Amino acid sequence: MAYMSQEGYDKLVAELKQLETIERPKASAAIAEARDKGDLSENSEYDAAKEAQAHLEDKINKIKTAIAEAKIVDVSRLSTDCVQIMSKVEMTNMANNAKMTYTIVSENEADLRAGKISITTPIAKGLLNKKVGDVVEIKIPRGVINLRVDKITLEA
Repeated sequence: MAYMSQEGYDKLVAELKQLETIERPKASAAIAEARDKGDLSENSEYDAAKEAQAHLEDKINKIKTAIAEAKIVDVSRLSTDCVQIMSKVEMTNMANNAKMTYTIVSENEADLRAGKISITTPIAKGLLNKKVGDVVEIKIPRGVINLRVDKITLEA
């Protein structure tokens, strides 16, 4: 089961629809076109089209599984007392006083450029259940960082 926002769920459903209604017919057409070019035993275009279709079907199946296992988080029932999924956390790196803000989301919704980190990342795991003012020591691939939780809000 994967917790996610309504927005993240809606994006997955839209992506699935696009893959099934637009990309799948394109893949089938590419295979048919390559098949028409003759001998399949030495037709690299046909092999490539079949492989692309297999990747597409794999992606469709993964999205279907994610949708089936999704549990939509009702943000109105969450609290800002401590860090949890859907929390937007403002923090300070104690080593260099750098300010950072991340929203903790499901793996499917993670987008570092948008400031959304997966709940499975070391930083998110280290922040879970912490309160404003807590200083957390988190082991990351480059070593250890100390982060102070400055503010907890909820993404609407």
